[in-house]
Amino acid sequence: MKFFIDTADVAEIRDLASTGLVDGVTTNPSLIAKSGRPIAEVIAEICDVVAGPVSAEVTATDHETMLREGRYLRGIADNIAVKVPLTVDGLKTCKVLADEGTLVNVTLCFSPAQALLAAKAGAAFISPFVGRLDDIGTEGMGLIAEIVEIYGAYDFATEILVASVRGPHHVVEAAKLGADVSTLPPSVLRAMYNHPLTDKGLAAFMADWAKTGQSILAPESDAA
Repeated sequence: MKFFIDTADVAEIRDLASTGLVDGVTTNPSLIAKSGRPIAEVIAEICDVVAGPVSAEVTATDHETMLREGRYLRGIADNIAVKVPLTVDGLKTCKVLADEGTLVNVTLCFSPAQALLAAKAGAAFISPFVGRLDDIGTEGMGLIAEIVEIYGAYDFATEILVASVRGPHHVVEAAKLGADVSTLPPSVLRAMYNHPLTDKGLAAFMADWAKTGQSILAPESDAA
């Protein structure tokens, strides 16, 4: 499974990318707005940090303007994936951009029928929002399972990008189901490192090592 980071905070992206675990980045108008900076400037900087796909979202709702925005965004860097909403105009835009060789991330997916349409429109990524489904009492991971089954039956190239991830449990369940990507808020990726038994075990090891008075990097003797 690939890990994308869902943020427009360049400092966060730099820090997490240094782990070697970040395969891409997703942004949206809300995240860009939080940065308080021009979208092209932010996106270009992120693309310099991360080699994998960086999703930059259009803000128009009609096909013609979406298309112009998408073409502008893809010109920012070679690793741009243009993000469009799962609407009729969004899918029309997806088809044109995909036919032109542009990676397209179709976002705000909440049903398997929508996911099927996105794949047929040539989407490189489909972004089902599992957390938002959970919020209204629907099992978000059930949607992932359905999309995995449908895409597998027809060998679609569209990658399933699990979005609206609320915790490590979503990532693990998505991985078990065979989703291709999870896009994670920085806090969720950091939470995946943590386990109380790891902390407890490490503390015990360090305490025992301290009693020896040794240092791995210190010379064993001065005899030489």
